Amino acid sequence: MWARRDLGAWSIPKGEYEPGEDPEAAARREFEEELGTAAPAGEATDLGEVRQKSGKLVRAWSLEGDLDGTQITSNTLQLEWPPRSGKRIEIPEVDRAEWFPLALAREKINPAQAELLDRLGARAR
Repeated sequence: MWARRDLGAWSIPKGEYEPGEDPEAAARREFEEELGTAAPAGEATDLGEVRQKSGKLVRAWSLEGDLDGTQITSNTLQLEWPPRSGKRIEIPEVDRAEWFPLALAREKINPAQAELLDRLGARAR
């Protein structure tokens, strides 16, 4: 599905949280589920929310830490593939992780999430 897509196709680890659930705790849970390792310990910086083209709100935090992108082990999900075929396949929720310089990351990430990188960059100055 993503084999021929790169620019604008990357995303941060994300997921839904229930009303009353702590959003940061949910973000840490999703990080671990999608990457197979716990988020770094420490105080997270809230980068706020952005609205994606689909209407979905995404809230993000930043943390300092080390992550070897070659060692991720994502959870899996069931997906109808090809679309409208009735066939279901099981795929990893995240197929890979990489580190990019901020300018390149801005090109690769979902366009709506690029604002989160801008906010992160502004805090780093």
